Amino acid sequence: MSTGNATRMEEDTVEVDTGKVTIISGATNNEPQCATFCLQDEDHTLGNALRWTLMKNSNVDFASYSIPHPSETRTNVRIQTTDNTTAVEAIFKGLDDLTDICSHVIQTFQAELAKGEFEYDEEGAFYHGKKIDATSKGKAQTAIALFNIKNKNAAPVQISAEQILREAKERQEVAITVPKQKIHDHEELMEYRGRKRKEFEDRIQRSRLHIGEWLKYATWEESQDELQRARSVYERALQVDSKNSTLYLKYVEMEMKHKNIALARNLFDRIVTILPRRDQFWLKYTYMEEVLEEVARARQIFERWMQWEPEEEAWMAYVKFEKRYKELDRARVIYERFVHVHPDPKNWVKWAEFEEREGKTEKARDIFTRAIEVMGEELMEQRLFIAFAKFETRQKEIDRARVIYKYALDRIPRSKSQALYNQYVQFEKQYGDKEGIEDVVVGKRRLQYEADLATNLKNYDTWFDYGKLEESTGDVDRVREVYERAIAQVPPAPEKRLWRRYIYLWIKYALFEELETKDYERARQVYKSCIQLIPHKKFTFAKIWLLYAKFEIRQLDLSTARKSLGMALGMCPKDRLFKGYIELELELRAIDRARILYAKYLEWSPSNCAAWIKFAELENELQDTERARAVFDLAIAQPELDMPEILWKAYIDFEVGEEEWANARSLYRKLLERTAHVKVWISWAHFEASVPQEGRETVARDVFKKGCQTMKEQGLKEERVILLEAWKEFEQAQGTAETLKQVQDLMPKMVKKRRQVESTDGTVAGSSQWEEYYDYIFPDDQTEKPNFKLLSKAHEWKAKMEKEKAAKAAVAAAQAAEAAAQAAAQAAETAAPTDAAVSSEVASEEGDEEE
Repeated sequence: MSTGNATRMEEDTVEVDTGKVTIISGATNNEPQCATFCLQDEDHTLGNALRWTLMKNSNVDFASYSIPHPSETRTNVRIQTTDNTTAVEAIFKGLDDLTDICSHVIQTFQAELAKGEFEYDEEGAFYHGKKIDATSKGKAQTAIALFNIKNKNAAPVQISAEQILREAKERQEVAITVPKQKIHDHEELMEYRGRKRKEFEDRIQRSRLHIGEWLKYATWEESQDELQRARSVYERALQVDSKNSTLYLKYVEMEMKHKNIALARNLFDRIVTILPRRDQFWLKYTYMEEVLEEVARARQIFERWMQWEPEEEAWMAYVKFEKRYKELDRARVIYERFVHVHPDPKNWVKWAEFEEREGKTEKARDIFTRAIEVMGEELMEQRLFIAFAKFETRQKEIDRARVIYKYALDRIPRSKSQALYNQYVQFEKQYGDKEGIEDVVVGKRRLQYEADLATNLKNYDTWFDYGKLEESTGDVDRVREVYERAIAQVPPAPEKRLWRRYIYLWIKYALFEELETKDYERARQVYKSCIQLIPHKKFTFAKIWLLYAKFEIRQLDLSTARKSLGMALGMCPKDRLFKGYIELELELRAIDRARILYAKYLEWSPSNCAAWIKFAELENELQDTERARAVFDLAIAQPELDMPEILWKAYIDFEVGEEEWANARSLYRKLLERTAHVKVWISWAHFEASVPQEGRETVARDVFKKGCQTMKEQGLKEERVILLEAWKEFEQAQGTAETLKQVQDLMPKMVKKRRQVESTDGTVAGSSQWEEYYDYIFPDDQTEKPNFKLLSKAHEWKAKMEKEKAAKAAVAAAQAAEAAAQAAAQAAETAAPTDAAVSSEVASEEGDEEE
């Protein structure tokens, strides 16, 4: 991309070559310093070089590139600049700089090739080197020409990695090593030592604080068996850094190596006095004394060490020391001091395990008990109780272990007792009975539900599961507690979608009180509280009203049930409430109340066709046909209906069921006055065909004919086709071949036509915009007859032209045959005289021979 491919940012848009570069985001007035550019048909070659040039720009804060997927040939470049420039200007500058760099590289390379200062090997590769002859210069010019070749395939001669390593090894220079010096007499030795000491002293003077030089100096003196000089070096180094652990360690190791025990002890005393918190010196000191079998001295050193109250590892080292020499009473005393200095539960557990290994069961139990008392409830930890319970389990004290687990679970918070609870579950599974295991499982699930509710109290599904779990335990108080907590979580907004799951908590609570606890008064209070809580002015739940009414009916309080449903209809009438109330009265065989409710229902929703049909069906079931017919008449007289086709069908089916054929026929006529739908005509025709009387097929045909005529007058071609198809099926099933042919003659032909496209406002979109569509041409349509005749004439003309063409071909074939016959006859006439002459010549020759 160059300045010719894209222009600088102008106002709110950037014009770029969309075939090569696309600006994905940024580069607008809202954020001109940050943008992502997509480069089509580019890879790492341009992306890496462009990123390098962009980062050389001081006004660019960030630049990177990425290839979204290896199969995609595009590169995304992300640029973020300072306020001094924009991302678009930065990428232009970067591309310009990259172009200049590439041009410079090519020019430099071609200039060097033109000089000819290189040589060729046998394979034709060239290397920068000495001046060569004119022949090689000609090869250089050839190389320059080859440089412009775009073929990037692999060379025929490849260099392997083995060859590269071999050449590198051959060209590697030999490392310079210091020659070994052989010393023959004492003078040479002294000279050597003096020279080395001078070198070490010079190094120390140059880097006095570098401890490594001091250590090398001391180690060399030790190698020369000059221990006094080595000690002098160590002491001088300690004056430089008196708290260096490495110096002290090497110093002590030298004395111990050469078995200078007294000096080593003095040095250890000096070290632990200066560095009492470095445990490694105390350990080495005690180890040295123990190796020398100075147990009392080692114990004394341990006591000095313990006065500094070191870390736990030091105390355990002291304990192990006493155990090695079977001093168990001393070890117990050390444990006592240990837990006093470090009162951590794991240290108490170590002490108790020590007593258990030694067979002191009661002592170990007392230690656990003391640990619980010392830690108290504030510092109580689950690992102490787990160890205590496992100890009792190993001692076969199952009841004691169970008591310990329960005691801990009651006092340690649930958030800190997960491991304890898991151990308790495993314990009960191994040693408990069925009830104990169930209690453990229930408790574990209870903890899980509590944890889930701690994150989201409005998770009603968790409350459902929690309540079901508590119901399975049979603890009524716990179940009530869970349900009370659940119904207290009222949805945050009066929106029905938020209340759908919440309302079932109340229902389950009421059913639990009624069915499980038999506390009917409490169940009634639950229903009433729920009804009072629901914002009925915005929405309601018919389910809760109907459940409350059925509950009162089960309690034989029918008047309260009716009052509650009546209040519901007055406050928030709803289809489901009317249906449920009517079903309830019908189950109670209160027909008059059901009629009144239907009247109220239809007064509230007169367009509800399903309600009208149910009302009429009720009257029909009661054998009150006139009342049912009156209900249907009122229904079809309504100005608006939600599903009128269902209502009319039900009315017609009712009359057909009563075998009132005239009424049904009248209903069809009334319906066709309102709508001339093709399905009505088809249904009427099938109805006439099903009426048990003579001539029913003729009447059905008349209906079909009348329907086709009506469709024709209204110009409904597609509906007319559907009606004819239905008529055709009717004739195939019940008609004759003649009537079927009559219908088939009425079937239209489908033709393809063109028309101009109209816009949404009804005007023609343009003279050049046309669309094709299919139209039907009926044989009996007078308006379409000329076009139909024209189409027929076209077919006739095409057939006539084909016949004329065939006749002309036959005449041409006859003429050709006649010409061929004439030519054959002429050839025969020409050949006859020639044959006569030949025969006469033969006869004369035979006569001459006879003579």
